[in-house]
Amino acid sequence: MKKVVLTMALVAMMSVSCKDQAAQTEETAVEATEAVDTAAVDTAAAAVDTAAAAVDSAATEVKAEEKK
Repeated sequence: MKKVVLTMALVAMMSVSCKDQAAQTEETAVEATEAVDTAAVDTAAAAVDTAAAAVDSAATEVKAEEKK
């Protein structure tokens, strides 16, 4: 009888521990995803700015050529 009670207590402790660990893993995954999303947006914004600057530069060169 003692072994059964101790075994059930052990199983209950492991179950709670696994649930806590799963919750922590999920929180970590969400934080990592948010960090990656922010980095991706920043990188995309920088690429768009660079492309826009290149287009503006090309447009300025074309206008200068047309005036000649």
